[in-house]
Formats: sequence, structure tokens, C-alpha cells
Amino acid sequence: MTISWITVDTPLPSGPMRVAVTPRGVVAACYLADDAGPRSEPCTDPAKIDAVTGRITEYLAGERRTLDLPIDWSRAGGPHGSVLAALLAAVPYGQTITYGELAARSGVFEDITEPGVAARAVGQMMAANPVPLLVPCHRVVAADGLGGFGGGRVGIEVKRWLLTLEGVLEPTLDWNGPG
Repeated sequence: MTISWITVDTPLPSGPMRVAVTPRGVVAACYLADDAGPRSEPCTDPAKIDAVTGRITEYLAGERRTLDLPIDWSRAGGPHGSVLAALLAAVPYGQTITYGELAARSGVFEDITEPGVAARAVGQMMAANPVPLLVPCHRVVAADGLGGFGGGRVGIEVKRWLLTLEGVLEPTLDWNGPG
């Protein structure tokens, strides 16, 4: 299947996003555009470019609460896909869920009884989310704070920025998002 890439300028601390599309939908998204996927095969479909760029730009400007872009789930099957689908269905804009709560809600970890194992597994699944922002892994937090986010310090700042945009966190003095 042909994958092509779209670069979307964003106000995020990580800079532009790179979004990979197939005929079925968005198959991958990366916050750190410098590290994101192959440099070949730029998307040349104006409708896809307009849809992806427009919706992400509107979302990050606070003008929309859902992206409503089709997702190509081919990179997230089995338990991982089930957890991501549970997140997408259960946690709307402006809300959060803990890693442990998402583990329980997904139904994937019913046979695991050791404390914390399911929550840690969900954390690893969020780190491997192929379509962040579309499947909002930034809304999954630790029971005692923000938790982690891919990309190290810049990744945590992206998570903090998105949760501030959605009203989960109060803006700080250095907030550069929509007013």
C-alpha cells in the first residue's frame, strides 16, 4: 500500500507534524517532524492535504474538538488496537483517563492480577501509538500526575500544551496557544 507524507505547521513545542496517509486514511503521525519517517513520497492529493492540514490547524487553534479524519488501523492491531479504540471511544476532548483506568476499560487485561502491570503495558502502548493526536494518547495520565510522553522533555511539553488547549490544565505564563 502506498504511503505518502504531509507536513503540517503547528504551534506545538515540537514544531511541525508529519502525517502519513494511505488510501484508507491516516496511518501514522509524528510530533517531531525532524525524526518522522521517510523523506520520500510527499502527498500530492490536494483533498487529503487540505483535510489533514485544515483539521489539525483548526484543532490546534481551538476551533474544533475532533479531527474526524479516517484512520488506517493497519499499524495497530490486536490488544494495542483494542486499547487505542477504547481510548478514542471513551475519552473526549477536555477529559483525561489514567493508564490503569484505560487498561480496565479496554478489557484487554482481565487476566492480569499483578498491580501496575496493566497500567505499565498501556503506557507502552501509548508510547507506540502510530496516530497520536487522532487517537489522543495525550489524554492518558498517571494516577499521580501527567505521566510520560514520547520525545523526552519536548514530548512532555507537547502533552502539557495539548492538555492546556483542551482546558484540562490551567495556562501558565508562557502559554502560547489560542486565547
